[in-house]
Amino acid sequence: MTQAAARDWRDAVRVVRGASLAEAMRGKGRATAIDFSASGERGVWIGTVTQAPGSKTGKHHHGRHEAALYVVRGAAEIRWGESLEFGANVRAGDFIYFSPFVPHQEFNRHPDEPVEYVVVRTDNERIAVALDGPVAEQPRLID
Repeated sequence: MTQAAARDWRDAVRVVRGASLAEAMRGKGRATAIDFSASGERGVWIGTVTQAPGSKTGKHHHGRHEAALYVVRGAAEIRWGESLEFGANVRAGDFIYFSPFVPHQEFNRHPDEPVEYVVVRTDNERIAVALDGPVAEQPRLID
């Protein structure tokens, strides 16, 4: 008998209902969908983040980890670089990838609409290193 045939597959798939994420998001702005901790992995975190209208994160990076965002709803400006000198306007349907140690910032310029992201990170440690230093007044926009 092969290992696959001997395994009990009942609990091998986890379905995370959108309603449970919506409930977890209330008042937090962030909810974990899957963190892979049940299998002993520490390598991936998948969740949702809502950015409030008119808000921006501080300049930060996620250490040695990579991160990818998918914009579900809304529009934002993503800035990156030593002084956040580069930028891109993103909207629903766009993906954003951050290499390790890249200083960046998410900025929701809309005064009334939140931005909703699905986030995948190569960690579930919640590493976010706040950075000081100069910030460019206007980033050079990259298409």
